[in-house]
Amino acid sequence: MDEGRYMTMEDGSVSMEREQLSQLASRQITFIDHLEKALMRVENKTYGICRVTGNLIDKARLRAVPHATLSIEAKSMMNK
Repeated sequence: MDEGRYMTMEDGSVSMEREQLSQLASRQITFIDHLEKALMRVENKTYGICRVTGNLIDKARLRAVPHATLSIEAKSMMNK
């Protein structure tokens, strides 16, 4: 009886690890997609321009989040 319970716990651990890896892969795919869109904005000469205010996005923000499409002001307005 203990062996059956052990296998169930082990199976759960493997399942949880697979779920975590799946989530990590999904995040990476999303991040790559955002970066590819940022490269398209560079080609279109719209990179670094806030899509809400039309103002330039601060360089420090772009260094922290290279795929940012909103200035800090616009982001804070959306969060309110």
